Amino acid sequence: MSEKRSCGVLLHISSLPSKHGIGTLGKEAYSFVKFLKKAGQEYWQILPIGPTGYGDSPYQCYSAYAGNPLLIDLDMLIEDGLISADDHDLMIIDKKTDFADYAQLFSFKNIILQKAYSKFSAEGTPEDKIAFNKFCRKNSFWLEDYALFMSLKYHFRQVMWTEWDDDIRLRKPEAMKRYSEKLEFMIGYWKFTQYIFFKQYKALKKFANKNGIKIYGDMPIYVSMDSADVWAEPELFMLDSDNRPIKVAGCPPDPFAPTGQLWGNPLYDWDKMEKDGYKWWISRVKYSCKLFDLTRIDHFRGFESFYAIPAEDETAENGEWLKGPSMKLFDAIKDKLGDVALVAEDLGFLTDDVREMLKQSGFPGMNVLEFAFSPERENSSYLPHNYVKNSVAYIGTHDNSTALGWYNSLDERSRKFVNKYLDIREGDDPVWAMIKAVYSSVSGLAVIQMQDILGLDDSARMNIPSTIGGGNWAWRMEEGAYDKKMAKKLKKLAKLYFRYEKPKKAEQPVSESASEVPDSEPVESDVKTELTLAKE
Repeated sequence: MSEKRSCGVLLHISSLPSKHGIGTLGKEAYSFVKFLKKAGQEYWQILPIGPTGYGDSPYQCYSAYAGNPLLIDLDMLIEDGLISADDHDLMIIDKKTDFADYAQLFSFKNIILQKAYSKFSAEGTPEDKIAFNKFCRKNSFWLEDYALFMSLKYHFRQVMWTEWDDDIRLRKPEAMKRYSEKLEFMIGYWKFTQYIFFKQYKALKKFANKNGIKIYGDMPIYVSMDSADVWAEPELFMLDSDNRPIKVAGCPPDPFAPTGQLWGNPLYDWDKMEKDGYKWWISRVKYSCKLFDLTRIDHFRGFESFYAIPAEDETAENGEWLKGPSMKLFDAIKDKLGDVALVAEDLGFLTDDVREMLKQSGFPGMNVLEFAFSPERENSSYLPHNYVKNSVAYIGTHDNSTALGWYNSLDERSRKFVNKYLDIREGDDPVWAMIKAVYSSVSGLAVIQMQDILGLDDSARMNIPSTIGGGNWAWRMEEGAYDKKMAKKLKKLAKLYFRYEKPKKAEQPVSESASEVPDSEPVESDVKTELTLAKE
């Protein structure tokens, strides 16, 4: 990690305010970039941006490469003339809500986007069509399978691909040809959603980079069983001869989850991947480095050894630890891509072998303040005085309670320790005491959840691991929640702990990674949109 100290904010795009039921890549995203700049921040950390599937989780996506159509901004499509502002279906989701209603969004946003695709197909300019076709060609290595997969998902009424008719489930050539012809319109539609998504994402990232804000993305270690990735390349996963899982991913039992965590993701066949030089992983990491300025790899310990649970089990109690590729994978990545900007999510139960893998990789690890004050661990590695420079410090992540929710839940003994360590006195704000502790730590990068900056309790929590529904992934920030006063307070703190460096007067160049985001060349209207939003 760079010797330069820096700071950032964790807020997923879906949590931004908007009038269309979910945060998008539109006006509010540009406003948030401007807030980050005023607040002296350098990073905007987001969660995975893939199309959400099971449980609405961004860690269970239909593709490791695709973008989530739900994050497409509809106002930009209105400006482009692809949909009408008075469309009846648009009005149904045209309301401000505290939480994202994914069931409604999936239904009505698809209807609206299909209308946009129909108009694009019939009335799109030659320049639009050229840009679209160029995008499809450059991304064909994943886009063809994804577009067919999604078309088949809807054709088979949303059931998992393992339940499709055998001929197409097993990708028989004649079935692939037949369905490609039969579902031609829908295949074009799913390609169009990706073209629009990445066009909007590219414009936003360019704007962020110009304003000195880097996008800090997230890469789940596993892909969803119900994904184009597994359907298209089943030989890379632990599946039987009928393409059904043998063992699946999860975590063993612990005090927080007595029966363990059963994630259900298919496990990689690491021996098979090693034989071709880990091409699949190299491609995925390369793609991620084009999308983001910095990428967090989720569940990093799984590369050293991973927990494998029999696919037929209903809990994670009977799993076993199997060896992963460890440094063989990361050496292969470095050999092909050079040094890559990755952060290792090294939380949870760590062995000496995992610590050694992290050390050899050179990637920064993570520190979570909320893990530091267990009465059983008097000198926890998560206490700020034990941090190292090459790390990213948090109060908590999207999987944890908010800072206020966590503090309010502490038992008397733990709270006494927290108050003593952080010098929290009667009348002090415990959340800002925690923010100061993270900022003042030696960690090269300090990242705070937006919920904690806003001082929200657990009603604003993003996710409770090992649970489905119950508001997971649905929290959204209220319009006007942040202001100049809050930005000034953050910037003052960033300056105090030397995490802010005054930018040079000359305009900062757009990072190379921004120019390499999957091609969807902006047409004139997109340029106008970007300029308009930048001025507002």
